[in-house]
Amino acid sequence: MSSTHVFHRSLLSTPPVAVRGQGVWIEDAAGQRYLDASGGAAVSCLGHGHPDVLAAMHRQIDQLAYAHTSFFTTEVAEALADQLARTAPAGMSHAYFVSGGSEAVEAALKMARQYFLEIGQPERSHFIARRQSYHGNTLGALAVGGNAWRRQQFAPLLIDVTHVAPCYPYRDMKEGETPEAYGQRLAQELDETIRRIGPGKVLAFVAETVGGATAGVLVPVPAYFKAVREVCDRHGVLLILDEVMSGMGRCGTLHACEQEGVVPDLMTIAKGLGGGYQPIGAVLAQGRIVEAMTKGSGFFQHGHTYLGHAVACAAALAVQQVIERDGLLAKVRRDAPVLQQRLVDALGNHPHVGDIRGRGFFWGVELVQDRASKAPFDPARRLHAKVKAAAFARGLLVYPMGGTVDGRYGDHVLLAPPFIATTDELTHMVSRLAEAVDAAIAQA
Repeated sequence: MSSTHVFHRSLLSTPPVAVRGQGVWIEDAAGQRYLDASGGAAVSCLGHGHPDVLAAMHRQIDQLAYAHTSFFTTEVAEALADQLARTAPAGMSHAYFVSGGSEAVEAALKMARQYFLEIGQPERSHFIARRQSYHGNTLGALAVGGNAWRRQQFAPLLIDVTHVAPCYPYRDMKEGETPEAYGQRLAQELDETIRRIGPGKVLAFVAETVGGATAGVLVPVPAYFKAVREVCDRHGVLLILDEVMSGMGRCGTLHACEQEGVVPDLMTIAKGLGGGYQPIGAVLAQGRIVEAMTKGSGFFQHGHTYLGHAVACAAALAVQQVIERDGLLAKVRRDAPVLQQRLVDALGNHPHVGDIRGRGFFWGVELVQDRASKAPFDPARRLHAKVKAAAFARGLLVYPMGGTVDGRYGDHVLLAPPFIATTDELTHMVSRLAEAVDAAIAQA
C-alpha cells in the first residue's frame, strides 16, 4: 500500500502533486512543467490562474459562500442565468445549475420524464441514444451512454436504453455515399427505431453534438442534426443535446449546435462553463418545458445540496464574461485552422494515423495499425496509455483513450487546448504530441 489516503483513480500508483498553474502550464512539486494541451478533460478553457476569475471568486467568498437553494437564490446565480439565457439558442429560457456534467445529464433525463408527466403522456419512459457516446458516470448518464467498456460491469444497475449508430463517417460511411446521404441514413435509422419501440413510448433522443471522450471528436456530417430534429418533432420526442465537452466555445461558437442550425429542447453544459475554477454544470431548458412544470406540479422533483453554489456561479460568470469581453470565440475560430494545419503537417502522413478530425479547439487523432484497412491496434498493447505516458514524460498533457471503435478496439488522442493558447504554444503542443506518438508506437 502507498502512503496516500486519497482514493486515486489508479490504486497502483500515486500521481505527481500539482502545485501551481499559470496560463497553459501546470507545475508539479518537483518543478516539472507540463503544457496542458487538453485543458484537463476539455475543461480549462481560460487556462490556469486567470486573474479576473480569481478576483470574482474572492469577491463572492467575502460576500457569501453558500446558501441552500431551498431557502434562497443569490444575485450571482441570477446573473449567471441571465447571461446564459441571453446567449442561449432560441427559446431556451432557464438554467438549472448543478456541480458537473454527469449531474447535468441526470437532471436533463429527469426533466424530460417529468415534462411528459406534466402534459399527460405518462407512457413515455424510453430513451434512445447512440453507441460509443459518453454522457457521464452516474447511473442514468451511464445508461444513456453507449460505451461498452464503461457500461459492462454496471449493466445490471442501468435502465434499458436503445442505442443507434453514432455519426462516425471515418468508419461507417459507405463507399460512394455522400456525407449528406450518410446523415439521412442515420436519421432514418432513428425514425425506424422510434417506430419499432412505439412513438408514444419514447421520451427523448440523447446525443453529443460533437462526440467527445470515448470516440475521439466525432464531428457531425452536414444536415445530420437537422434531419434528427425533424424525426424527433415528427414523433413528439425531445432532443437532448449533450454539450458538456463540446460546448461553451470549444468548437468556436458558444454552443456547438449553432453550427448545425438546430435548437434542442434540453442541453447540458459543464466543463467550459466554469473552466475548472469551480465544479459547475447546468441544464438549459426550453421555455415550454419550464412552463409545463410551472402550470402543473409547480416544481421540479429533483435536487442536490450544491445547486447554484454561489462561488461556483461567480467563477462561471467571470469565465463567460472574459470569453465575451476578450473575443475568445473569434480567436478560437481564427486559430483553429492553424491547429488543424499543424496536426496535418505533423501527423497527416503518419503510417499509423488514420484520421484527424475536429472543430475549433477540439481535435481527435485516431491511431490505426494499418491505414489502408483502418485496422486498429490490438487493445492488449494499450497504445493509448503508452501515448499518454510518452506525452507526460515530455511535459505534455493530452487526453488519449482506448475503445474508440466499439468500446474495446481502437485508440485515439484528444486535444482541447485553452482558448488563450498562442499559435506558438499550439505548435509546441503538436510537436510534442508527434514525438509521443512515435515513442508510444515504438513501444507498443
